[in-house]
Amino acid sequence: MTHIAILGAGQAGAALAARLRALNFEGRITLIGEEEALPYQRPPLSKKYLLKEMSLEQLHLRPERFYAEKDITLLRGRRVTAIDTAGRQLRLDGESLAYDQLALTTGATPRTLPASLGGARAGVYVVRNLADVERMAPEFAPGRRVLIVGGGYIGLEAAAVAAKLGLKVTLVEAAQRILQRVAAPETSDYFRALHAGQGVEILEGMGLQRLEGGTAISVALSDGSRREVDFVVVGIGVMANDGLAAAAGLACENGIVVDAQGRSSDPSVWAAGDCTRFPYRGEMIRLESVQNAIDQAEAVAANMLGAGQDYVPKPWFWSDQYDIKLQIAGLNSNFDQVVVRPGAGQACSHWYFREGELLAVDAMNDPRSYMIGKRLIEAGRSPLPGQVADAGYDLKSLI
Repeated sequence: MTHIAILGAGQAGAALAARLRALNFEGRITLIGEEEALPYQRPPLSKKYLLKEMSLEQLHLRPERFYAEKDITLLRGRRVTAIDTAGRQLRLDGESLAYDQLALTTGATPRTLPASLGGARAGVYVVRNLADVERMAPEFAPGRRVLIVGGGYIGLEAAAVAAKLGLKVTLVEAAQRILQRVAAPETSDYFRALHAGQGVEILEGMGLQRLEGGTAISVALSDGSRREVDFVVVGIGVMANDGLAAAAGLACENGIVVDAQGRSSDPSVWAAGDCTRFPYRGEMIRLESVQNAIDQAEAVAANMLGAGQDYVPKPWFWSDQYDIKLQIAGLNSNFDQVVVRPGAGQACSHWYFREGELLAVDAMNDPRSYMIGKRLIEAGRSPLPGQVADAGYDLKSLI
C-alpha cells in the first residue's frame, strides 16, 4: 500500500492530508508534527487568541475525530531528525519511518535578536506558535510597558493588541519607515497615523543597541536614548525551515526549491507552504501566507496523485489592526507608481502599477476595492491610474 508521509502539521500539512483523502487516495497517510497540539490556525494566535476572543478549540483546524474518520495517522509531539532520500525513510525519535512519497510542509521560524544584543534574556519573545503565545500572555496586563522590535505586519499587529489591552507601547524599526520592505510609503503613512492615534510611540530609522538590566529591561537605542520596558516582542521576519531538506541533499535557497508542480530536486519529495521557493512570473519567490499554504498544499496533493498541473498562485494577504482590516491582493514587486483611491471615513485603497500594469492593491476597510482589484489582477486587466484616482468612476465596469 502506498504510503505518503507529510512532515509538518501546520496549515499546509493539514490541508494536504485532507485533500489527498478528498481526491480518493486510499493509501496510508501519516501527518507528523512537533507540537502536542492538534493542527491549528496561526494568524489568530497573536490577535484573537491573545485577546481571549478565541478558545483553543476554535483554533483547531479540524476536530480530533476528523483524522480518525479519514484514516490519517497523526503523530503529535514527534521530531524528525533526518531524511534519508535514498532509502526513503524518516528518522524520528530513534525510530525509522518508511515512505513512498514525502511532502515537506515545515513552515518557517521567526528570526530572533542576537544574544549579543540581549536577545536570549528573559522577557524577550517571538510569536510563531501556541507555546510562544502562552508564555507571553501573562505579560499583557494594563499599564505594563512593551517594546516591539520590527515595524512589519507582525510587529504592528502586536502593537495594536498591546495598545488595545492598555499597555504603553514603543515600536522601533531600523529601516527609515515601517512596512518599508512590503508596502508603499502611502500605506506606511496610513498605519503610522493609525497607531499614533492609539498612543503607540513609533521610532523609525532606529537601531537597537542592547537590552540590559534586571526585571525591568533598559533598552539602549542607536541615537543614544533609552527606554525602560517590562518585556520585548520581536517581529523581524521569518526564515524558511529548510534545514532538514538541505541536510538530505535537496536543493534549497532561502527555502526548499520546487518546480511549478511542487516537486523538489528529489522526484519522491514534494513541498508546500512557507518553506518553499517556487517559480512565479519568471522568478523564484516565497509566499508567507495562509492562503498560499492551503492552495499550494492542495495543488501538491493533486500532483502527488498524478495530476501534473502547475500551481499558479493568486496572492492575497490580510492584517487586522484595531478596527482596520487591511486586505492585499497581488504582489507589488518593483512598482513605479502608487495611486490612492479615496473611500468613506478611514477607508481607502492604494493601487500599485509598473509601466501601467496593475500589480497589487492595499485596501484599508475597503472590501469592494479589494475584490475589484483582485479580480482585475487575476484577469490581467489594468485600469488607468486616472480611473483609479476618481472615486466616482466604477472600476467594476472594467471586469
